[in-house]
Amino acid sequence: QVQLVESGGGLVQPGGSLRLSCAASGSMFNINAMGWYRQPPGKQREWVATITRGGPTNYIDSVKGRFTISRDNAKNTVYPQMNSLKPEDTAVYYCFADVGVRYWGKGTLVTVSS
Repeated sequence: QVQLVESGGGLVQPGGSLRLSCAASGSMFNINAMGWYRQPPGKQREWVATITRGGPTNYIDSVKGRFTISRDNAKNTVYPQMNSLKPEDTAVYYCFADVGVRYWGKGTLVTVSS
């Protein structure tokens, strides 16, 4: 069992920055990858970014160059740094962890609006 708790969401103006965090607890030694999905209002959930145990990262095209995901293995925490935020980034952001099965956090709301 892996428990994931997201934090750091909130309201930010267009062009601003926000840093989310996802803290993992429980049986973490088998975590192969962690990352984020998001679900904009009225739309389906979409994958955003992944960071593997060794560190390689992947991003959806719409956030490349703006979002950076990092991982602190000592704290079992993953951080997406989100810069140059746009209104279309507004969504509930969900953290996930893959340990053979996928675990999810409950989500944190990011609203980009002036």
